[in-house]
Amino acid sequence: MNKIAGMNRPVRVLVAKVGLDGHDRCAKVIATALRDAGMEVIYTGLRQTPEMVVNAALQEDVDAIGISSLSGAHNTVFPKVIALMKEKGMDDVLLTGGGIIPEDDMKVLNEMGVGKLFPPGTPTSEISKYITGWVKEHRSF
Repeated sequence: MNKIAGMNRPVRVLVAKVGLDGHDRCAKVIATALRDAGMEVIYTGLRQTPEMVVNAALQEDVDAIGISSLSGAHNTVFPKVIALMKEKGMDDVLLTGGGIIPEDDMKVLNEMGVGKLFPPGTPTSEISKYITGWVKEHRSF
């Protein structure tokens, strides 16, 4: 298990596909890689709404939310999810993700409070290391 010092449980990550994006192979690959790295992963499946994702994250008490975006809706999805997270007081939960997101859009989303976004081809070990490091730095247990 990928436990952080002071945590009595593994890092918990919710992986989601939001909107009409029906391509979930990468989300499943990431979910499996994170699980293999010792994290507890909740995969919500296809066609989730931002509200469904944030509510599931609250119910599951996750440390991070990862959104896979391949449909070009990232400039709608991520701002809506981050706004809902702020509304619910989830300031110590990481919102990260990846997919087909232009670099300029990544920068704008990062400025809004979205964590690092990963393009296709990123080694899964890099994603796991980022999530674990962020959780260790920002979550209090």
